[in-house]
Amino acid sequence: MDGLLVGVDLCDEYTQINCPEEEMLWTIPTVICRNKNADEWYVGEEAYAHTLKGDGIIVDKLLNLAMRDGTATLGEVRYGGKELLFLFLERILKLPQREYQKTKTDRVVFTVKRLDPKMNRMLRDLGVRLGISEEQVQVISHSESFIYYTLSQKKEIWNNTVGMFDLAEAGLRYYEMKVQRGMKKVTVVAEYEDREEGFSLDILKTLSGSRLADRIMISCAEKIMAKKAYSAIFLTGKGFADQKWAEGLMKFLCSKRKVYMEQGLMARGAACRAGEEPGNNASFTCICDGRLKTTVSMNVLHRGQENNVTVAAAGDCWYDRVSVIDVIPDRQNTVDFIVTSVDSKKKRLISIPLEGFPKRPEKTTRVQIQVLFLDERTMEVTLKDRGFGELFPASSTQIRQEVML
Repeated sequence: MDGLLVGVDLCDEYTQINCPEEEMLWTIPTVICRNKNADEWYVGEEAYAHTLKGDGIIVDKLLNLAMRDGTATLGEVRYGGKELLFLFLERILKLPQREYQKTKTDRVVFTVKRLDPKMNRMLRDLGVRLGISEEQVQVISHSESFIYYTLSQKKEIWNNTVGMFDLAEAGLRYYEMKVQRGMKKVTVVAEYEDREEGFSLDILKTLSGSRLADRIMISCAEKIMAKKAYSAIFLTGKGFADQKWAEGLMKFLCSKRKVYMEQGLMARGAACRAGEEPGNNASFTCICDGRLKTTVSMNVLHRGQENNVTVAAAGDCWYDRVSVIDVIPDRQNTVDFIVTSVDSKKKRLISIPLEGFPKRPEKTTRVQIQVLFLDERTMEVTLKDRGFGELFPASSTQIRQEVML
């Protein structure tokens, strides 16, 4: 590819950009400003400067505005949130292009705090508008960025439990990652929790506030990390840009553990993902926010042999996964799915009755099964009667059911 591969950590507070195997990191406040007197746009710190100067109108929280289909009026013109986010992304992607003397971006991986189908679709559409082919635009969660960044480091960093504290203005989030071996394929599991101990970063501006914040973080770390063996702890987020306030926390964390500061961790993880070809099977199964935690399959008879057909596998992106299968029930009035845990130790059967389907002779009803996922734990199954040729025309019978995995 002649163009750039880019990882973008997109948050309402700030956006960070990194390219695979490059140290350069851009941090840009997620704001945009339109000049009052001309059709000129500014982003980040430049947007703040023009607003203070008085010749610009600024809009912040661009991701939230776009996600709720909001609008903003600038210079008597109303702009949709998605349009403003597009204008912002268009300008920030030119930063690495200028730095590395490239004329275009070939692949972009967006990473966000929490994935959902609407977010995925919106960012993919914006990527296409930016001139990037749809298959080269990917959207992953911060949890997945954490995995990719950590696995890009030396093995001794991730050969045991890895923890990460992300302290931002929006709150405190704790991530934990483990590598599970002993299976056919290495499985990496990352989970997170939003902690109640989060505080406004403004308190760090005073000595008393800094001491209070340090005590809060020490208490939080002690609760989370008790009786666990860690190979590494990462600290990221604006709150850890300066660690002088966290003297007690650092003393606790550094006791028999490796501790690393990385402000651009999420963007760098997204850049690691951008360095891989889309669709390539990674050398590991990734279980995290945005990925399925179980495998869904069906036992079917094909040409006289019983086969287990995978509908969706653990580690698949749930927001992209749609499966359509046609089956002909043989002496049964249910459609059965097998749900298997990632370690294959736990299995359970889910049966959906074919209630309301027309009564026909055996092997004369074709059922179309469509499976998609509302989140990593909820499967939506739609069963449609497709009939059986001219002898038994299809009816309008349809069953839709949500299944908790």
